[in-house]
Amino acid sequence: MRRNTILIVLLVTTVLLPMWYVALHGEPPSEEIAIDESVTDLRPLEGPIDTPNKLSPSQVGVVVWVALFGLVGVLAGAHQFMNRAVRPPEEAPVADGGQLTASLPWLESDNRWVVEYHDASDAIEGLVAMGGLTVLSIVFAALFTGEYLTLARTQYFGLYATGMFVSLALSTVAYYAWFMPHVEVAEYRRHD
Repeated sequence: MRRNTILIVLLVTTVLLPMWYVALHGEPPSEEIAIDESVTDLRPLEGPIDTPNKLSPSQVGVVVWVALFGLVGVLAGAHQFMNRAVRPPEEAPVADGGQLTASLPWLESDNRWVVEYHDASDAIEGLVAMGGLTVLSIVFAALFTGEYLTLARTQYFGLYATGMFVSLALSTVAYYAWFMPHVEVAEYRRHD
């Protein structure tokens, strides 16, 4: 791990630990109200993991902060993937004065020029990733719709919706990484 990453993790931990301590001393959890199993076999509260039925506002705040920091980490990881895994550093970019493989007249002017250009890789791995993620998002969409049309109706909504949206987001990341050129432009500006 890099030093900056360790510092960020330590900072987030020092902020979240006191919040979590306060959250643990919040409202006591309420008792679960269960459906009479002799009447029906529906289990709307059942899921792949045990979760509390009621959270105090302090606990909700901590969960939201953890989720937001997790989202920032996922976005940073996706950005690193797009720039490093698909465009390795040993690939020589076309820089100032180099010969571009594509003409970009709409980006160049007297005060603006292309500093770095990496052409899209168009690798077969990208096509496989896009196809797999598309199939995955269709499967999760079908499961989400099936859950809505059945009697249980709420049991795995969140799981299926998460799978659908994550696979759609990852397909966007895969498209950007494998099928979009990377262009860096510099512009001269006067400060009058």
